[in-house]
Amino acid sequence: MPKMTGHRYFAEAMKGYGVSHLFYVNTVIPPAMVEVTKLGATQLVIAHGEKAAAYMADGYARASNRPGVCLCQDIGSTNLAAGVRDAHMAGSPVIAISGGQNDMPRYRHAYQNAEDHTAWDGVTKANYAVDSAMRFPDLLRQAFREATSGAPGPVHLELKGNAGQVLDREDNYDLTFEQRYTRYPPFRPCAEDADIKAALKELKDAAKPIIVVGGGAVKSLAGAEVVSLADKLQIPIATSLHARALVPDDHALGVGVPGTYSRWCANKAVAAADLVFFIGSHTGGQVTHGWQIPKIGTRTIQLDIDPHELGRNYPNAVSLCGDVKATLTAMLAQAGAPTPRAEWLEQARGYVAEYWAESDPLRNSDEVPIRPERMAKELGEWLPSNAVLVVDTFHAALWTAQMARMKAGQRYIRCGGSLGWGFPGTLGVKAALPNTPVIGFAGDAGFYYHMAEMETAARAGINAVMVVNNNYSGGVAEAATFQKEVNFASVANSMGCAGFRVEKPTDIRNTLDKALACGKPAIVELIGNPTIRAKRGWAPAAISGE
Repeated sequence: MPKMTGHRYFAEAMKGYGVSHLFYVNTVIPPAMVEVTKLGATQLVIAHGEKAAAYMADGYARASNRPGVCLCQDIGSTNLAAGVRDAHMAGSPVIAISGGQNDMPRYRHAYQNAEDHTAWDGVTKANYAVDSAMRFPDLLRQAFREATSGAPGPVHLELKGNAGQVLDREDNYDLTFEQRYTRYPPFRPCAEDADIKAALKELKDAAKPIIVVGGGAVKSLAGAEVVSLADKLQIPIATSLHARALVPDDHALGVGVPGTYSRWCANKAVAAADLVFFIGSHTGGQVTHGWQIPKIGTRTIQLDIDPHELGRNYPNAVSLCGDVKATLTAMLAQAGAPTPRAEWLEQARGYVAEYWAESDPLRNSDEVPIRPERMAKELGEWLPSNAVLVVDTFHAALWTAQMARMKAGQRYIRCGGSLGWGFPGTLGVKAALPNTPVIGFAGDAGFYYHMAEMETAARAGINAVMVVNNNYSGGVAEAATFQKEVNFASVANSMGCAGFRVEKPTDIRNTLDKALACGKPAIVELIGNPTIRAKRGWAPAAISGE
Protein backbone atom coordinates (compact mmCIF):
# COMPACT_ATOMS: atom_id res chain seq x y z
CA MET A 1 0.00 0.00 0.00
CA PRO A 2 1.53 3.35 -1.02
CA LYS A 3 2.28 6.00 1.58
CA MET A 4 0.48 9.34 1.18
CA THR A 5 -1.63 11.86 3.03
CA GLY A 6 -5.36 11.36 3.41
CA HIS A 7 -5.79 14.33 1.10
CA ARG A 8 -3.89 12.59 -1.69
CA TYR A 9 -5.94 9.47 -1.04
CA PHE A 10 -9.14 11.49 -1.45
CA ALA A 11 -7.95 12.72 -4.85
CA GLU A 12 -7.00 9.21 -5.92
CA ALA A 13 -10.38 7.92 -4.78
CA MET A 14 -12.32 10.52 -6.77
CA LYS A 15 -10.35 9.55 -9.85
CA GLY A 16 -10.73 5.85 -9.09
CA TYR A 17 -14.50 6.13 -8.73
CA GLY A 18 -14.84 8.16 -11.93
CA VAL A 19 -16.14 11.31 -10.23
CA SER A 20 -15.79 13.96 -12.92
CA HIS A 21 -17.03 16.92 -10.83
CA LEU A 22 -16.94 17.94 -7.16
CA PHE A 23 -19.51 20.49 -6.03
CA TYR A 24 -18.55 22.32 -2.86
CA VAL A 25 -18.24 25.49 -0.84
CA ASN A 26 -14.86 26.65 0.46
CA THR A 27 -13.19 25.84 2.76
CA VAL A 28 -13.12 22.08 3.17
CA ILE A 29 -10.07 19.80 2.88
CA PRO A 30 -8.09 22.46 0.92
CA PRO A 31 -4.99 20.26 0.52
CA ALA A 32 -7.19 17.54 -1.00
CA MET A 33 -8.51 20.00 -3.56
CA VAL A 34 -4.92 20.84 -4.51
CA GLU A 35 -4.25 17.12 -5.03
CA VAL A 36 -7.43 16.77 -7.10
CA THR A 37 -6.22 19.57 -9.36
CA LYS A 38 -2.81 17.89 -9.73
CA LEU A 39 -4.38 14.63 -10.88
CA GLY A 40 -6.51 16.49 -13.43
CA ALA A 41 -9.31 13.92 -13.55
CA THR A 42 -11.97 15.84 -11.63
CA GLN A 43 -13.26 19.39 -12.13
CA LEU A 44 -13.79 21.51 -9.02
CA VAL A 45 -17.05 23.48 -9.02
CA ILE A 46 -17.11 25.99 -6.17
CA ALA A 47 -20.71 27.05 -5.53
CA HIS A 48 -22.02 30.10 -3.70
CA GLY A 49 -24.08 28.07 -1.25
CA GLU A 50 -24.15 24.61 0.29
CA LYS A 51 -27.73 23.85 -0.77
CA ALA A 52 -26.87 24.72 -4.36
CA ALA A 53 -23.81 22.43 -4.23
CA ALA A 54 -26.00 19.57 -2.99
CA TYR A 55 -28.57 20.23 -5.71
CA MET A 56 -25.83 20.20 -8.35
CA ALA A 57 -24.55 16.86 -7.06
CA ASP A 58 -28.11 15.52 -7.14
CA GLY A 59 -28.66 16.58 -10.75
CA TYR A 60 -25.27 15.14 -11.68
CA ALA A 61 -26.09 11.80 -10.05
CA ARG A 62 -29.47 11.43 -11.71
CA ALA A 63 -28.18 12.39 -15.15
CA SER A 64 -25.08 10.19 -15.09
CA ASN A 65 -26.25 7.15 -13.08
CA ARG A 66 -23.13 7.76 -10.99
CA PRO A 67 -22.88 9.05 -7.42
CA GLY A 68 -22.63 12.83 -7.14
CA VAL A 69 -20.26 14.27 -4.51
CA CYS A 70 -20.71 17.54 -2.58
CA LEU A 71 -18.68 18.97 0.30
CA CYS A 72 -18.49 21.79 2.85
CA GLN A 73 -16.80 22.68 6.12
CA ASP A 74 -18.56 22.14 9.44
CA ILE A 75 -20.31 25.52 9.67
CA GLY A 76 -22.16 24.71 6.44
CA SER A 77 -23.06 21.16 7.41
CA THR A 78 -26.75 21.72 8.10
CA ASN A 79 -27.05 23.88 4.98
CA LEU A 80 -25.64 20.97 2.97
CA ALA A 81 -28.01 18.57 4.75
CA ALA A 82 -30.93 20.81 3.76
CA GLY A 83 -29.85 20.44 0.13
CA VAL A 84 -29.35 16.69 0.44
CA ARG A 85 -32.94 16.40 1.64
CA ASP A 86 -34.00 16.69 -2.01
CA ALA A 87 -31.70 13.83 -3.02
CA HIS A 88 -33.24 11.82 -0.19
CA MET A 89 -36.77 12.49 -1.46
CA ALA A 90 -35.75 11.62 -5.03
CA GLY A 91 -33.72 8.52 -4.10
CA SER A 92 -30.56 9.98 -5.60
CA PRO A 93 -27.06 8.62 -4.73
CA VAL A 94 -25.35 11.74 -3.43
CA ILE A 95 -22.29 11.41 -1.20
CA ALA A 96 -22.03 14.44 1.09
CA ILE A 97 -18.76 15.10 2.93
CA SER A 98 -18.50 17.72 5.63
CA GLY A 99 -16.12 18.88 8.30
CA GLY A 100 -16.99 18.04 11.89
CA GLN A 101 -15.87 18.32 15.48
CA ASN A 102 -12.34 18.23 16.91
CA ASP A 103 -11.70 16.82 20.39
CA MET A 104 -10.13 19.81 22.15
CA PRO A 105 -12.63 22.56 21.19
CA ARG A 106 -15.66 20.34 21.73
CA TYR A 107 -18.26 21.52 24.27
CA ARG A 108 -16.25 24.74 24.88
CA HIS A 109 -18.13 27.27 22.72
CA ALA A 110 -15.53 27.16 19.97
CA TYR A 111 -16.17 29.47 17.03
CA GLN A 112 -18.67 28.04 14.52
CA ASN A 113 -19.02 24.94 16.68
CA ALA A 114 -22.26 22.93 16.90
CA GLU A 115 -23.25 19.31 17.47
CA ASP A 116 -25.07 18.68 14.21
CA HIS A 117 -24.02 15.17 13.14
CA THR A 118 -27.45 13.73 13.96
CA ALA A 119 -29.14 16.32 11.73
CA TRP A 120 -28.15 14.06 8.82
CA ASP A 121 -29.95 10.98 10.11
CA GLY A 122 -33.33 11.84 8.60
CA VAL A 123 -32.06 12.67 5.10
CA THR A 124 -29.54 9.89 4.42
CA LYS A 125 -29.36 6.11 4.06
CA ALA A 126 -26.24 6.16 6.25
CA ASN A 127 -24.45 8.79 8.36
CA TYR A 128 -20.82 8.01 9.23
CA ALA A 129 -18.29 9.82 11.42
CA VAL A 130 -14.67 9.57 10.23
CA ASP A 131 -12.66 9.95 13.43
CA SER A 132 -9.31 8.68 12.13
CA ALA A 133 -7.58 8.89 8.77
CA MET A 134 -7.24 5.12 8.56
CA ARG A 135 -11.03 4.73 8.68
CA PHE A 136 -11.56 7.04 5.72
CA PRO A 137 -10.83 4.46 2.97
CA ASP A 138 -13.22 1.80 4.22
CA LEU A 139 -15.96 4.29 5.10
CA LEU A 140 -15.65 6.01 1.72
CA ARG A 141 -15.92 2.63 0.00
CA GLN A 142 -18.97 1.87 2.13
CA ALA A 143 -20.49 5.23 1.19
CA PHE A 144 -20.30 4.33 -2.50
CA ARG A 145 -21.74 0.86 -1.81
CA GLU A 146 -24.57 2.25 0.29
CA ALA A 147 -25.44 5.08 -2.08
CA THR A 148 -25.72 2.89 -5.18
CA SER A 149 -27.03 -0.45 -3.88
CA GLY A 150 -30.67 -1.45 -3.60
CA ALA A 151 -32.82 1.68 -3.66
CA PRO A 152 -30.23 4.46 -4.22
CA GLY A 153 -29.96 7.32 -1.77
CA PRO A 154 -27.62 9.84 -0.13
CA VAL A 155 -24.87 9.08 2.38
CA HIS A 156 -22.99 11.47 4.67
CA LEU A 157 -19.37 11.31 5.87
CA GLU A 158 -18.38 13.72 8.64
CA LEU A 159 -14.61 14.25 8.75
CA LYS A 160 -13.05 15.06 12.10
CA GLY A 161 -11.93 18.69 12.15
CA ASN A 162 -13.87 21.72 11.01
CA ALA A 163 -12.29 21.56 7.54
CA GLY A 164 -11.57 17.82 7.59
CA GLN A 165 -8.09 18.03 9.14
CA VAL A 166 -8.28 14.32 9.96
CA LEU A 167 -6.95 13.74 6.43
CA ASP A 168 -3.69 15.59 7.18
CA ARG A 169 -2.09 12.38 8.44
CA GLU A 170 0.34 10.52 6.20
CA ASP A 171 0.04 6.74 6.15
CA ASN A 172 -0.20 3.68 3.93
CA TYR A 173 -3.52 3.82 2.07
CA ASP A 174 -5.18 0.98 0.20
CA LEU A 175 -6.05 2.19 -3.30
CA THR A 176 -8.89 -0.28 -3.83
CA PHE A 177 -11.85 1.30 -5.63
CA GLU A 178 -14.72 -1.04 -6.38
CA GLN A 179 -15.82 -0.39 -9.94
CA ARG A 180 -19.17 -2.08 -9.37
CA TYR A 181 -20.22 0.84 -7.20
CA THR A 182 -19.16 3.61 -9.57
CA ARG A 183 -22.62 3.31 -11.21
CA TYR A 184 -26.09 2.24 -10.21
CA PRO A 185 -27.66 -0.23 -10.12
CA PRO A 186 -24.62 -2.33 -9.17
CA PHE A 187 -26.74 -5.51 -8.88
CA ARG A 188 -29.86 -6.66 -10.72
CA PRO A 189 -31.73 -9.21 -8.57
CA CYS A 190 -34.80 -10.71 -10.20
CA ALA A 191 -38.14 -11.36 -8.51
CA GLU A 192 -39.00 -14.97 -7.76
CA ASP A 193 -40.44 -16.99 -10.61
CA ALA A 194 -43.60 -17.93 -8.72
CA ASP A 195 -44.34 -14.25 -8.11
CA ILE A 196 -43.73 -13.42 -11.77
CA LYS A 197 -46.20 -16.11 -12.84
CA ALA A 198 -48.76 -14.85 -10.31
CA ALA A 199 -48.36 -11.26 -11.51
CA LEU A 200 -48.80 -12.25 -15.15
CA LYS A 201 -51.95 -14.18 -14.29
CA GLU A 202 -53.38 -11.14 -12.49
CA LEU A 203 -52.61 -8.93 -15.50
CA LYS A 204 -54.21 -11.37 -17.94
CA ASP A 205 -57.31 -11.91 -15.80
CA ALA A 206 -57.97 -8.20 -15.25
CA ALA A 207 -60.49 -6.44 -17.49
CA LYS A 208 -59.02 -2.96 -17.01
CA PRO A 209 -55.39 -3.16 -15.88
CA ILE A 210 -53.07 -0.14 -15.94
CA ILE A 211 -49.36 0.34 -15.32
CA VAL A 212 -48.12 3.21 -13.13
CA VAL A 213 -44.37 3.73 -13.59
CA GLY A 214 -42.15 5.46 -11.01
CA GLY A 215 -38.59 6.65 -10.64
CA GLY A 216 -37.29 3.16 -9.88
CA ALA A 217 -37.75 2.26 -13.53
CA VAL A 218 -35.61 5.28 -14.50
CA LYS A 219 -32.86 4.30 -12.06
CA SER A 220 -32.94 0.76 -13.47
CA LEU A 221 -32.70 2.09 -17.05
CA ALA A 222 -35.79 0.03 -17.82
CA GLY A 223 -37.78 2.31 -20.12
CA ALA A 224 -37.64 -0.08 -23.07
CA GLU A 225 -38.80 -3.01 -20.95
CA VAL A 226 -41.73 -1.05 -19.50
CA VAL A 227 -42.96 -0.07 -22.96
CA SER A 228 -42.38 -3.59 -24.34
CA LEU A 229 -44.43 -5.21 -21.57
CA ALA A 230 -47.25 -2.72 -22.01
CA ASP A 231 -47.22 -3.30 -25.77
CA LYS A 232 -47.13 -7.06 -25.41
CA LEU A 233 -50.00 -7.20 -22.90
CA GLN A 234 -51.87 -4.18 -24.32
CA ILE A 235 -52.04 -2.27 -21.03
CA PRO A 236 -52.22 1.55 -20.73
CA ILE A 237 -49.29 3.28 -18.99
CA ALA A 238 -49.29 6.26 -16.62
CA THR A 239 -45.90 7.79 -15.80
CA SER A 240 -45.07 9.57 -12.55
CA LEU A 241 -43.19 12.86 -12.77
CA HIS A 242 -39.90 11.05 -12.10
CA ALA A 243 -40.67 8.67 -14.99
CA ARG A 244 -42.16 11.43 -17.15
CA ALA A 245 -40.21 10.75 -20.37
CA LEU A 246 -40.01 6.94 -20.25
CA VAL A 247 -43.11 6.78 -22.43
CA PRO A 248 -43.27 9.30 -25.31
CA ASP A 249 -46.43 11.39 -25.40
CA ASP A 250 -47.34 10.06 -28.83
CA HIS A 251 -47.34 6.42 -27.65
CA ALA A 252 -50.75 4.83 -28.18
CA LEU A 253 -50.83 3.36 -24.65
CA GLY A 254 -49.60 6.42 -22.75
CA VAL A 255 -52.18 8.30 -20.65
CA GLY A 256 -49.87 10.90 -19.08
CA VAL A 257 -48.86 11.87 -15.57
CA PRO A 258 -51.14 10.78 -12.70
CA GLY A 259 -51.49 12.14 -9.18
CA THR A 260 -51.45 15.71 -7.89
CA TYR A 261 -49.18 17.36 -10.49
CA SER A 262 -51.05 15.61 -13.27
CA ARG A 263 -53.24 15.41 -16.33
CA TRP A 264 -56.83 14.58 -15.47
CA CYS A 265 -56.89 11.98 -18.26
CA ALA A 266 -54.27 9.94 -16.41
CA ASN A 267 -56.14 10.18 -13.11
CA LYS A 268 -59.39 9.12 -14.74
CA ALA A 269 -57.70 6.13 -16.36
CA VAL A 270 -56.06 4.99 -13.11
CA ALA A 271 -59.32 5.51 -11.18
CA ALA A 272 -61.23 3.40 -13.71
CA ALA A 273 -58.76 0.49 -13.59
CA ASP A 274 -59.57 -2.75 -11.80
CA LEU A 275 -55.86 -3.63 -11.39
CA VAL A 276 -52.91 -1.24 -10.99
CA PHE A 277 -49.36 -2.47 -11.59
CA PHE A 278 -46.95 -0.10 -9.79
CA ILE A 279 -43.46 -0.42 -11.29
CA GLY A 280 -40.59 1.18 -9.35
CA SER A 281 -42.97 3.49 -7.50
CA HIS A 282 -43.15 4.31 -3.80
CA THR A 283 -46.93 4.67 -4.22
CA GLY A 284 -46.50 7.98 -2.40
CA GLY A 285 -48.94 10.81 -1.89
CA GLN A 286 -48.09 12.80 -5.03
CA VAL A 287 -48.39 10.03 -7.63
CA THR A 288 -51.66 8.79 -6.06
CA HIS A 289 -53.13 12.24 -5.30
CA GLY A 290 -53.13 11.56 -1.57
CA TRP A 291 -53.88 7.83 -2.00
CA GLN A 292 -57.17 8.65 -3.73
CA ILE A 293 -56.13 7.31 -7.15
CA PRO A 294 -56.33 4.37 -7.13
CA LYS A 295 -58.60 4.19 -4.14
CA ILE A 296 -57.49 1.95 -1.29
CA GLY A 297 -58.90 -1.51 -1.92
CA THR A 298 -58.14 -1.51 -5.65
CA ARG A 299 -56.28 -4.67 -6.64
CA THR A 300 -52.55 -3.90 -7.02
CA ILE A 301 -49.26 -5.47 -8.07
CA GLN A 302 -46.04 -3.77 -7.02
CA LEU A 303 -42.49 -4.25 -8.31
CA ASP A 304 -39.68 -2.67 -6.28
CA ILE A 305 -36.08 -3.50 -5.44
CA ASP A 306 -36.67 -2.54 -1.80
CA PRO A 307 -38.78 -5.13 0.07
CA HIS A 308 -39.75 -2.52 2.65
CA GLU A 309 -41.77 -0.66 0.00
CA LEU A 310 -43.89 -3.61 -1.09
CA GLY A 311 -47.41 -3.10 0.22
CA ARG A 312 -46.55 0.04 2.17
CA ASN A 313 -49.62 1.97 0.98
CA TYR A 314 -51.69 -0.58 -0.96
CA PRO A 315 -52.04 -4.23 0.14
CA ASN A 316 -50.74 -6.06 -2.93
CA ALA A 317 -52.30 -9.01 -4.70
CA VAL A 318 -48.71 -9.79 -5.80
CA SER A 319 -45.42 -8.28 -4.59
CA LEU A 320 -42.38 -8.54 -6.85
CA CYS A 321 -39.05 -7.88 -5.14
CA GLY A 322 -36.33 -7.20 -7.67
CA ASP A 323 -34.60 -4.87 -10.06
CA VAL A 324 -37.10 -3.41 -12.52
CA LYS A 325 -35.16 -4.15 -15.71
CA ALA A 326 -34.25 -7.72 -14.71
CA THR A 327 -37.76 -8.57 -13.50
CA LEU A 328 -39.56 -7.07 -16.50
CA THR A 329 -37.19 -8.96 -18.81
CA ALA A 330 -38.22 -12.19 -17.07
CA MET A 331 -41.90 -11.22 -17.31
CA LEU A 332 -41.57 -10.52 -21.03
CA ALA A 333 -40.09 -13.99 -21.58
CA GLN A 334 -43.17 -15.56 -19.98
CA ALA A 335 -45.87 -13.11 -21.03
CA GLY A 336 -47.40 -15.07 -23.89
CA ALA A 337 -50.23 -13.66 -25.98
CA PRO A 338 -52.07 -10.49 -24.89
CA THR A 339 -55.63 -10.50 -23.63
CA PRO A 340 -57.93 -8.56 -26.02
CA ARG A 341 -59.03 -5.32 -24.30
CA ALA A 342 -60.27 -3.14 -27.17
CA GLU A 343 -63.04 -1.55 -25.12
CA TRP A 344 -60.70 -0.63 -22.20
CA LEU A 345 -58.03 0.78 -24.52
CA GLU A 346 -60.65 2.82 -26.34
CA GLN A 347 -61.87 4.21 -23.00
CA ALA A 348 -58.33 5.20 -21.92
CA ARG A 349 -57.55 6.76 -25.29
CA GLY A 350 -60.81 8.65 -25.13
CA TYR A 351 -59.71 10.33 -21.91
CA VAL A 352 -56.44 11.37 -23.56
CA ALA A 353 -58.10 12.73 -26.70
CA GLU A 354 -60.59 14.70 -24.63
CA TYR A 355 -57.79 16.12 -22.49
CA TRP A 356 -55.84 17.46 -25.48
CA ALA A 357 -59.01 18.81 -27.11
CA GLU A 358 -59.59 20.83 -23.94
CA SER A 359 -55.95 21.90 -23.52
CA ASP A 360 -54.86 22.77 -27.05
CA PRO A 361 -56.68 26.12 -27.29
CA LEU A 362 -54.71 27.30 -24.24
CA ARG A 363 -51.46 25.76 -25.50
CA ASN A 364 -51.87 27.65 -28.78
CA SER A 365 -52.85 30.99 -27.25
CA ASP A 366 -51.08 34.12 -28.56
CA GLU A 367 -51.94 36.12 -25.44
CA VAL A 368 -49.45 38.60 -24.00
CA PRO A 369 -48.16 38.30 -21.29
CA ILE A 370 -47.42 34.72 -22.34
CA ARG A 371 -49.68 31.99 -20.99
CA PRO A 372 -47.74 29.19 -19.21
CA GLU A 373 -49.59 26.58 -21.27
CA ARG A 374 -48.06 28.14 -24.40
CA MET A 375 -44.62 28.24 -22.77
CA ALA A 376 -44.81 24.51 -22.02
CA LYS A 377 -46.06 23.70 -25.51
CA GLU A 378 -43.30 25.71 -27.22
CA LEU A 379 -40.64 24.24 -24.96
CA GLY A 380 -41.80 20.68 -25.61
CA GLU A 381 -42.04 21.10 -29.36
CA TRP A 382 -38.68 22.89 -29.58
CA LEU A 383 -36.64 20.48 -27.44
CA PRO A 384 -33.93 18.70 -29.44
CA SER A 385 -34.48 14.97 -29.87
CA ASN A 386 -31.72 14.05 -27.39
CA ALA A 387 -32.35 16.85 -24.88
CA VAL A 388 -32.82 16.67 -21.13
CA LEU A 389 -35.54 18.84 -19.61
CA VAL A 390 -34.85 19.65 -15.94
CA VAL A 391 -37.67 21.22 -13.93
CA ASP A 392 -38.18 22.86 -10.58
CA THR A 393 -41.11 21.97 -8.35
CA PHE A 394 -44.61 23.49 -8.06
CA HIS A 395 -45.85 25.31 -11.17
CA ALA A 396 -42.77 24.46 -13.26
CA ALA A 397 -43.53 20.78 -12.69
CA LEU A 398 -47.28 21.25 -13.06
CA TRP A 399 -47.06 23.03 -16.40
CA THR A 400 -44.52 20.66 -17.93
CA ALA A 401 -46.45 17.62 -16.64
CA GLN A 402 -49.72 18.90 -18.05
CA MET A 403 -48.88 20.83 -21.20
CA ALA A 404 -45.45 19.82 -22.56
CA ARG A 405 -45.19 16.80 -24.85
CA MET A 406 -42.03 14.68 -24.64
CA LYS A 407 -40.58 12.71 -27.55
CA ALA A 408 -38.72 9.40 -27.74
CA GLY A 409 -35.03 9.79 -26.81
CA GLN A 410 -35.57 12.75 -24.49
CA ARG A 411 -35.18 12.78 -20.70
CA TYR A 412 -37.07 14.59 -17.96
CA ILE A 413 -35.49 15.15 -14.53
CA ARG A 414 -37.58 16.85 -11.89
CA CYS A 415 -37.01 18.31 -8.46
CA GLY A 416 -37.68 15.99 -5.55
CA GLY A 417 -39.63 18.68 -3.72
CA SER A 418 -37.57 21.79 -2.79
CA LEU A 419 -38.42 25.02 -4.62
CA GLY A 420 -35.20 26.50 -5.98
CA TRP A 421 -33.65 23.14 -6.93
CA GLY A 422 -34.25 23.72 -10.64
CA PHE A 423 -31.34 25.99 -11.59
CA PRO A 424 -28.53 24.30 -9.59
CA GLY A 425 -30.00 20.91 -10.54
CA THR A 426 -29.81 21.88 -14.19
CA LEU A 427 -26.14 22.84 -13.80
CA GLY A 428 -25.42 19.45 -12.22
CA VAL A 429 -27.15 17.65 -15.09
CA LYS A 430 -25.17 19.64 -17.65
CA ALA A 431 -21.90 18.93 -15.81
CA ALA A 432 -22.69 15.22 -16.13
CA LEU A 433 -23.76 15.51 -19.79
CA PRO A 434 -21.55 18.22 -21.33
CA ASN A 435 -22.32 17.20 -24.93
CA THR A 436 -26.09 16.95 -24.50
CA PRO A 437 -28.60 19.83 -24.75
CA VAL A 438 -29.72 20.45 -21.15
CA ILE A 439 -32.64 22.82 -20.65
CA GLY A 440 -33.90 23.89 -17.22
CA PHE A 441 -37.33 25.32 -16.45
CA ALA A 442 -38.36 27.23 -13.33
CA GLY A 443 -40.57 30.05 -12.19
CA ASP A 444 -39.13 33.34 -11.03
CA ALA A 445 -39.80 32.43 -7.37
CA GLY A 446 -37.69 29.29 -7.75
CA PHE A 447 -34.98 31.00 -9.77
CA TYR A 448 -34.49 33.70 -7.14
CA TYR A 449 -33.30 31.08 -4.62
CA HIS A 450 -29.94 30.41 -6.26
CA MET A 451 -29.51 32.96 -9.04
CA ALA A 452 -25.99 33.68 -7.72
CA GLU A 453 -25.01 30.37 -9.31
CA MET A 454 -25.10 32.12 -12.68
CA GLU A 455 -21.61 33.29 -11.79
CA THR A 456 -20.68 29.69 -10.93
CA ALA A 457 -21.98 28.44 -14.28
CA ALA A 458 -20.02 31.08 -16.20
CA ARG A 459 -16.82 30.48 -14.21
CA ALA A 460 -17.05 26.70 -14.54
CA GLY A 461 -18.13 26.77 -18.19
CA ILE A 462 -21.36 24.83 -17.56
CA ASN A 463 -23.32 25.88 -20.65
CA ALA A 464 -26.86 24.91 -19.73
CA VAL A 465 -29.93 26.84 -20.90
CA MET A 466 -32.25 27.97 -18.09
CA VAL A 467 -35.78 29.03 -19.03
CA VAL A 468 -37.54 31.17 -16.43
CA ASN A 469 -41.27 31.92 -16.37
CA ASN A 470 -40.99 35.45 -14.99
CA ASN A 471 -44.51 36.48 -13.99
CA TYR A 472 -43.32 38.56 -11.01
CA SER A 473 -45.26 36.27 -8.72
CA GLY A 474 -44.75 33.54 -6.14
CA GLY A 475 -47.74 31.78 -7.58
CA VAL A 476 -49.82 31.17 -4.43
CA ALA A 477 -51.14 34.49 -3.11
CA GLU A 478 -51.60 38.09 -4.17
CA ALA A 479 -49.08 39.14 -1.52
CA ALA A 480 -46.35 37.09 -3.22
CA THR A 481 -45.57 39.61 -5.96
CA PHE A 482 -42.07 40.73 -6.99
CA GLN A 483 -40.53 43.91 -8.42
CA LYS A 484 -41.12 44.31 -12.15
CA GLU A 485 -37.93 46.34 -12.45
CA VAL A 486 -35.85 43.15 -12.08
CA ASN A 487 -34.59 41.92 -15.45
CA PHE A 488 -33.06 38.44 -15.23
CA ALA A 489 -31.58 38.73 -18.72
CA SER A 490 -29.62 41.83 -17.71
CA VAL A 491 -28.46 40.22 -14.48
CA ALA A 492 -27.34 37.14 -16.45
CA ASN A 493 -25.28 39.28 -18.83
CA SER A 494 -23.60 41.02 -15.91
CA MET A 495 -22.59 37.65 -14.43
CA GLY A 496 -20.91 36.34 -17.58
CA CYS A 497 -23.89 34.41 -18.92
CA ALA A 498 -26.00 35.19 -21.98
CA GLY A 499 -29.36 36.74 -21.12
CA PHE A 500 -32.44 36.73 -23.36
CA ARG A 501 -35.85 38.30 -22.70
CA VAL A 502 -39.00 37.17 -24.52
CA GLU A 503 -42.32 39.00 -24.36
CA LYS A 504 -44.26 37.39 -27.25
CA PRO A 505 -44.96 33.65 -27.63
CA THR A 506 -44.00 33.70 -31.30
CA ASP A 507 -40.42 34.64 -30.30
CA ILE A 508 -39.85 31.74 -27.93
CA ARG A 509 -38.39 29.13 -30.30
CA ASN A 510 -36.09 31.50 -32.15
CA THR A 511 -34.73 32.77 -28.84
CA LEU A 512 -34.19 29.25 -27.55
CA ASP A 513 -32.19 28.49 -30.71
CA LYS A 514 -29.95 31.48 -29.98
CA ALA A 515 -29.53 30.51 -26.33
CA LEU A 516 -28.53 26.94 -27.18
CA ALA A 517 -26.01 28.13 -29.78
CA CYS A 518 -24.42 30.97 -27.81
CA GLY A 519 -21.59 28.96 -26.21
CA LYS A 520 -22.32 30.28 -22.71
CA PRO A 521 -24.65 29.46 -19.85
CA ALA A 522 -27.89 31.09 -21.00
CA ILE A 523 -30.92 32.49 -19.19
CA VAL A 524 -34.10 32.80 -21.25
CA GLU A 525 -36.62 34.97 -19.42
CA LEU A 526 -40.21 34.52 -20.59
CA ILE A 527 -42.55 37.27 -19.40
CA GLY A 528 -45.56 35.35 -18.16
CA ASN A 529 -49.13 35.96 -17.10
CA PRO A 530 -49.24 36.20 -13.27
CA THR A 531 -52.96 35.43 -12.93
CA ILE A 532 -52.99 31.87 -14.28
CA ARG A 533 -52.72 28.89 -11.94
CA ALA A 534 -52.32 25.27 -12.97
CA LYS A 535 -55.06 22.80 -12.09
CA ARG A 536 -54.33 20.27 -9.37
CA GLY A 537 -55.16 16.60 -9.77
CA TRP A 538 -58.64 15.36 -10.61
CA ALA A 539 -60.29 12.94 -8.19
CA PRO A 540 -63.70 11.26 -8.25
CA ALA A 541 -66.29 13.50 -6.59
CA ALA A 542 -67.27 10.78 -4.14
CA ILE A 543 -63.67 10.77 -2.86
CA SER A 544 -62.63 14.40 -3.17
CA GLY A 545 -65.90 15.89 -1.95
CA GLU A 546 -66.20 18.14 -5.01
